[in-house]
Amino acid sequence: MAKTYSPIDNFPTIDKCKSEGRGNHTSVVTDLDGTLLVGRDSFPYFALVAFDVGGILRLFFLLLFTPFIGILYHFGSESAAIRLMIFATFVGVKVDDIKSAAAAVLPKHYSSDLHPETWSVFSSCGKRCVLTENPRIMVEPFLKNYLEVDLVLGTEISTCKGRATGFVASPGVLVGKNKANALRKSFDKASMPDIAIGDRKSDFEFMKLCKERYIVPSKAGIRPVSQDQLPKPVIFHDGRLVQKPTPLMAFLIILWIPISIPLAILRVASGSLCPIYLSYYLIKLLNSPIVIKGTPPIKAKNSSSKQKGVLFVCSHRTVADAVYLSMALGRPVASPSYSVSRLTEIISPIKSARLSRNREKDAKLIKKFLEEGDLIVCAEGTTCREPYLLRFSALFAELTDQLVPVAISIRTSLFHGTTARGYKWMDPFFFAMNPRPVYEITFLNKLSHDQTCAAGKSSQEVANNVQQMIASALSYKCTKFTRRDKYLALAGTDGTVGDKNK
Repeated sequence: MAKTYSPIDNFPTIDKCKSEGRGNHTSVVTDLDGTLLVGRDSFPYFALVAFDVGGILRLFFLLLFTPFIGILYHFGSESAAIRLMIFATFVGVKVDDIKSAAAAVLPKHYSSDLHPETWSVFSSCGKRCVLTENPRIMVEPFLKNYLEVDLVLGTEISTCKGRATGFVASPGVLVGKNKANALRKSFDKASMPDIAIGDRKSDFEFMKLCKERYIVPSKAGIRPVSQDQLPKPVIFHDGRLVQKPTPLMAFLIILWIPISIPLAILRVASGSLCPIYLSYYLIKLLNSPIVIKGTPPIKAKNSSSKQKGVLFVCSHRTVADAVYLSMALGRPVASPSYSVSRLTEIISPIKSARLSRNREKDAKLIKKFLEEGDLIVCAEGTTCREPYLLRFSALFAELTDQLVPVAISIRTSLFHGTTARGYKWMDPFFFAMNPRPVYEITFLNKLSHDQTCAAGKSSQEVANNVQQMIASALSYKCTKFTRRDKYLALAGTDGTVGDKNK
């Protein structure tokens, strides 16, 4: 079958567009899928939203429509395919939940798929517009907050009483002439963007309105833009799925769920109901190994001082950090925390207590623990998924000089074992639902006398030093972000566990 000719074939490719010499006076408009993003398929992003707002049942519902969506795309009905995806993903869902998923879940995945050549041109222009067939409610938070886009023109969804109806609002899906009309409504003829970038025949209608026009050809092996080239890296994100779910991956996740739930219950029970010194081996038998590096300090049998314990200062990856560290040590070690779910407290095999965020009360509590024995603290105060460490609280450095930094990292393939917006009591189960969740625990050298407050250093200096030591061991970056910053960004709260999460 002969290839159908399109006027867009006459446009030069994006590599012919020079990014040098552009500036605040230059404006650009680009399509999203296959243009600003490497991937041409928007299904993974709809699937991420579907799982976040409706769990496995909503993902399954979307997957049922996938063959029909593929057929519509194959026969050139892009608009109908998008309508079907919107219906399967959004029908009956609260608009606030869609906005929450778009702001907290999608930016991480969008940011890992930016097209390098398009981004080079797009980022060099002073005025940026994205014109896409995808729902604006999905893409706008990422584009405006992370790529500094000035205007986002996308398909509008229909709503009723705060919920999505599953249909699109007028003028419909922004494909072909609808894209061109949307651009005309937003720009008069004299102020049309200087540069237009697209990747498919249907983009010709809006591209011909601009002075310079470039197409992004489909090529295999394109390496997306690295995070350090973005105006703002994605440090905080939410959602349970680790990977972008293609239709095949979504199908495998659905098949894995019935297997993973009893496996997770068994793993959690092995870690919480069995003696700590046995849990290490049971967890390993259940394909959830603990990799130990470095040498932990030997527990002192006798001590003449009032304080008997060593304080293990850890990076924070999941709610189970202290439990896994106790397994690595071969003995239960107490650990206070700011806020965990009631269920997590009940099933925890180690002694725990809630910190109050009152420095005097918290200091007394930690001192009491240290008088009784060793103690584990996660000085960040909350978990972070990315290779960054949040600011370390200096309180621990004021209370003892017996400090052992511990670098903790985890490896998961399907599910994140943390959440800022969901049900926290499910965190240990989601971590355990991965096929092979791995904890890697690295014991660093105990701080010498001259590295502690006893040598005249301030508590914040000690805390920053410990943060840097752990970051170096993990090849992470240090930040000044706090627990409050994370929860304000993802959930709009201060991170206190409410009734929803108990």
